Amino acid sequence: MSFSASFSRPTLLGLGAILLWGLLAVLTTATEGIPPFQVTAMTFAIGGLAGLAIVATRGQLALLQQPPQAWALGIYGLFVYHAAYFSALKLAPPEEASMLNYLWPLLIVVFSAFLPGEKLAMRHIGGALLGLAGVAVLALGRGSLDFSSSYLAGYALALASAIIWSSYSVLSRRQSNVPTEAVAGFCLATAALAGIAHLLFETTVMPASLKAWGAIVLLGLGPVGAAFFLWDVGMKRGDIRFLGVASYATPIISTVALVLAGAAKPTPALGLACLLIVGGALVTRR
Repeated sequence: MSFSASFSRPTLLGLGAILLWGLLAVLTTATEGIPPFQVTAMTFAIGGLAGLAIVATRGQLALLQQPPQAWALGIYGLFVYHAAYFSALKLAPPEEASMLNYLWPLLIVVFSAFLPGEKLAMRHIGGALLGLAGVAVLALGRGSLDFSSSYLAGYALALASAIIWSSYSVLSRRQSNVPTEAVAGFCLATAALAGIAHLLFETTVMPASLKAWGAIVLLGLGPVGAAFFLWDVGMKRGDIRFLGVASYATPIISTVALVLAGAAKPTPALGLACLLIVGGALVTRR
């Protein structure tokens, strides 16, 4: 059986989103110094406008007319998640906050049990725990984790961000009647809200080089653009539990991309993390 035959098209598209998110870190390094909400506003605007252009070209603008609950879920998943995560990074050490945030793949697997027609088996939980162990090994390979009580607010926001993204992902399946084209509208709404947050809490810093501008455009077209459309398809019609476990590959892809770009060095922890995450995915697809 070929690789493509082993997975449905929506599942493959969901894997495409994970691959794009793996490029997020290496592209974000080129935007260093630009406030996070400003980057969010700029990149979501690019992603939303690109999606809107495609929808308009197909004559499907009417698909953006969705009920309030669809817009509420889209904004909850795209804007509220990023707001919680960025706030966590300000209030807690990045490694510890990211570790808590990466509970979202495991939570997707757990929350999927509440979906109609979905059954949660021990292999799904086991695969997700192996993936989480891989992320922990990768984090420990960069240095020791120290969950100090002085950063409780940041840890709480990081955990909240994990719950927000996982619940958004699973609830998207319950709104499978909402077309993926509507994500273009959700991206533009997120860009507007992030722009307001930027004006309220940050000082504008314009990209100082062509490299920084290029990174912002690529972020908007890829990890902060196309990825959310692909993820929507994967969550609504793909293997949601496998995609949840496979999401643990994101920090691995990210680290490998940084190594290839010369921004990080390969370590034994990276190899072990890869084995654990691949093992988790195999257990889930057994």
